[in-house]
Amino acid sequence: MKRCDHTAAWAALQGHFEAHGRGFDLREAFARDAGRFQALSFEAPEVFADLSKNLLDTATLHFLLDLARECGLEARRDAMLRGEPVNTTEGRAVLHTALRAPEGQGPHSAEVHAVLNDMLAYADSVRSDWTLTDIVNIGIGGSDLGPQMAVKALDSFSKAGQRLHFVSNVDGHDLAPLLQRLDANKTLFIIASKTFTTQETMANAQAARDWFLSHGGHAISKHFVATTTHVQAAAAFGITTTFGFWDWVGGRYSLWSAIGLPIAIAIGSENFRALLAGAHAMDRHFAEAPLAQNLPVLLGLLDVWYRNFHGFGSRSVAPYHQGLARLPAFLQQLEMESNGKCVDLDGNALPYATSPVVWGEPGTNGQHAYFQMLHQGTDVIPVEFIAVKTPAHPWAGQHQKLLANCLAQSQALMLGKSTAQAAAESAPTASASLAPEVLARHRTFPGNRPSTTFVLDTLNPRSLGALLALYEHRVFTSGALWGINSFDQWGVELGKALCNQLLPRLASSASLGDTAGLDASTAGLLRRLLS
Repeated sequence: MKRCDHTAAWAALQGHFEAHGRGFDLREAFARDAGRFQALSFEAPEVFADLSKNLLDTATLHFLLDLARECGLEARRDAMLRGEPVNTTEGRAVLHTALRAPEGQGPHSAEVHAVLNDMLAYADSVRSDWTLTDIVNIGIGGSDLGPQMAVKALDSFSKAGQRLHFVSNVDGHDLAPLLQRLDANKTLFIIASKTFTTQETMANAQAARDWFLSHGGHAISKHFVATTTHVQAAAAFGITTTFGFWDWVGGRYSLWSAIGLPIAIAIGSENFRALLAGAHAMDRHFAEAPLAQNLPVLLGLLDVWYRNFHGFGSRSVAPYHQGLARLPAFLQQLEMESNGKCVDLDGNALPYATSPVVWGEPGTNGQHAYFQMLHQGTDVIPVEFIAVKTPAHPWAGQHQKLLANCLAQSQALMLGKSTAQAAAESAPTASASLAPEVLARHRTFPGNRPSTTFVLDTLNPRSLGALLALYEHRVFTSGALWGINSFDQWGVELGKALCNQLLPRLASSASLGDTAGLDASTAGLLRRLLS
């Protein structure tokens, strides 16, 4: 596997960028090529993608595909899918794809499906238990973001009469307001922690147990369940029902595992299997489609093109479906925890940028918040629009307005508005304090700002599974070209260690003044908080 900047294709791409990429104009590209949309639109399972409003053409794709081949992307992909330890810093395989393979296919199939079948049977029993009105998932990171996002996205498939809640923050202001609304003996708590030691999760779990016992709760073993590999620790807590998973399941890739229990409770076992089936269909596309038609690969290559050649530092995700409101937060962890690295697989410092900042809000909310910057700000920020053809609600007029806004925003980003156009459209008014030519400049849009649009026929378990797997494999692709390990997360460890050192100093006011060994800022803040 070659690092991208050590290839002949990288040098060729640099030449192509200087000659054609730096001054690329989308408006001219569409004017020159009547078939641009057809040439740069791609089908994958459950997902249609229009890449034609991006700053590239088929020649650019040719150079990028050469880079993927010279970097050995296909060999690294195949090694991951076979279960080789591609997570080299932890000596682990990376096999979230095995979690959604049909029974009898893929590595570890027997143990995967044994846990899956048990977990889904339990989920269906909870769904049929009329005495349980509220299910509270207590987890953080991948044990929260994925399940919370999916439950919200698939709300139209949930059972009436049962409410799903998610608590993640160690801040008691997350848990306390929720507990005030619950009946202890009608609530099920899911404690989601791979090791059953995650500080934030266990603090919330202990608080929930204390509340349960003090509010007339009976039988912890009935009202608490764990998704963990540490059965003994769960038993010591009082939990007898546990569902495990494996060290080859990374936290941000774990919603397909027992961590997906709240999803299964929300939508039922049949729909959970459809979620897995959609992801598996995208897995097969990633594994088998030629690189030139492989949508996750093309998106990962586009990310490298924008990050390392155009210098774009962030990407905004704008799902035009309220169900996908938590998708940007999920993608933040998926991409930035995976590819926010500064050394390559051999520990060498990287001379180029890696993960962009990923952020966003659902449309049309984002239009009335940050889209001003997207259209007229000094930074060029690629945008990803996600449109769903058929809604799950009966209000056709509202859905038409939503889709019209989605299409209009990507069109406006590309076309812009010249100063001359703005001047022609801006009639002088008595209230204007600026000269007409100055006012026109305020109303000028530079345009030529790139975007991608994904279209799903409907948002259902299968299409959501495919969409999420698409993003997973895209992140793998860019990480592989950058030559980094996309599957560890050492960046979260230092803060945890320092937190554990500071906790005793905050435990009581008796620690006031115990600032030995601290930097001046931390010491000063500690005194301020304890005074």
